[in-house]
Amino acid sequence: PRSPDPDKGAGGTPPAADRAPTQQEQASIERALKAAGYVSWEEIEIDDDGPYWDIDDARRSDKTRWDVKLAQGSCEILSQEADD
Repeated sequence: PRSPDPDKGAGGTPPAADRAPTQQEQASIERALKAAGYVSWEEIEIDDDGPYWDIDDARRSDKTRWDVKLAQGSCEILSQEADD
């Protein structure tokens, strides 16, 4: 028998998009956000359009809010857009 495709879920379907990070991924993402000057954030999820990490409402110490995209593997900042 064929071995299951590691990129597919139990039923042979692709894994669910927009998933939350694992504990290890979360730690890397938080380090990157803090290094960029962010002090808090709302939701973090992988976006299948990239794939990249999509961080909603990341806040800086001056209380401004940003939507941030990080590269999935390196957590390099891909974009930062002011969130009104």
